[in-house]
Amino acid sequence: MSRNNSHGKDVNIILANLKEIAEAVMYAAEGGTLEQVLQRIAYVTQQVSNARYTALGVPDGKGSLKYFKVVGVTEATIHEIGHPPVGRGLLGAIMHERETLRLDHMQTDPRSVGFPEHHPSMESLLGVPIQVGDHLFGMLYLCDRLDGKPFDEQDQWLVETLAGYAALAIAGVQLGEQQQRLVLLEERERVGMELHDGIIQSLYAIGMHLQLQRLSGEITLSGLDDAVRNLDAVIEDIRRYILNLRLSNYHQKSVRECLEDMMARLHVPETLDVTLDAPDSRPPLSPPVFEAVCQIAQEAVSNVIRHAGADRLCITVNHSDALFTLTVEDNGRGFDLNAPREGEGLGLRNIQQRARIHAGKVSINSTPGKGTRLTLTLPLA
Repeated sequence: MSRNNSHGKDVNIILANLKEIAEAVMYAAEGGTLEQVLQRIAYVTQQVSNARYTALGVPDGKGSLKYFKVVGVTEATIHEIGHPPVGRGLLGAIMHERETLRLDHMQTDPRSVGFPEHHPSMESLLGVPIQVGDHLFGMLYLCDRLDGKPFDEQDQWLVETLAGYAALAIAGVQLGEQQQRLVLLEERERVGMELHDGIIQSLYAIGMHLQLQRLSGEITLSGLDDAVRNLDAVIEDIRRYILNLRLSNYHQKSVRECLEDMMARLHVPETLDVTLDAPDSRPPLSPPVFEAVCQIAQEAVSNVIRHAGADRLCITVNHSDALFTLTVEDNGRGFDLNAPREGEGLGLRNIQQRARIHAGKVSINSTPGKGTRLTLTLPLA
């Protein structure tokens, strides 16, 4: 990428320069991480402008520099200098004033603070902010043209144009990294919900089952075998979570079969009479959505077993062409919907969030002493 030394401003030269700048920044934008992209932008700026030294600084928002990428200075010299600039002197002037600065002799400018020991000697400076509107993404610093001449208007035009493209490239990389962080946070929350609604609830049910056997004094080999089998199933679930190999069978089983599997893993106590009214047809929802339905049902039933003190539980599923409805209703102690309740937070929040993710809605009706009814509705169209 060599610079056309003609200072003519005819259309062909301008178009050629724009094409060269666009290709250079596109190359830089493919660098990968933000730091790699910054380093490439500094490199292509040197190539386009034929400057001996170039650097790209990114402010940290506190008056100093977060990144400072250099081209033209050897690693050994950088090591001897000891530390990168912190945004003082002329570098800071460009950062704070956000205006292009072109100097033939930078040392004579009153804002110059000189160079530290071992720093290469530099004479001329072209500094250009990388910004869009009021948002400053960084600053480009160019020192000393290779031909020994000072930077001119065409140099300034080239670098200012490149800075405009560079701002878009940096913004794109920053947006991509933010999206990656958001995806990671969402994935962490999803796994947390899966663990709470699935594995943790299953472990709780197994533990409660064994505890009931111990308290009743009726620990049997068959009961222990059931617990071991269920623990094996939980361990298999954990393995699938870790390896991301969890496969859904929701497209192979009926709605009733899926809910029966869920109930079997919860070890419903004999004192709780459960009625399950669900169709023997395939779920009218996609496997991921119906999996969320089963996990909501599991959380709701688990809450009844642990907290409601109920002796009757009714699970009902209905669906029309437009709406899928799941109802979990008990005759337990109920609660005041307006009163703060300890221990409700995570489970109910997970239920509400799961429904919201799939455009559904959860309503809860409860009266102290008269039980609770939870209704999940999901659109089918």
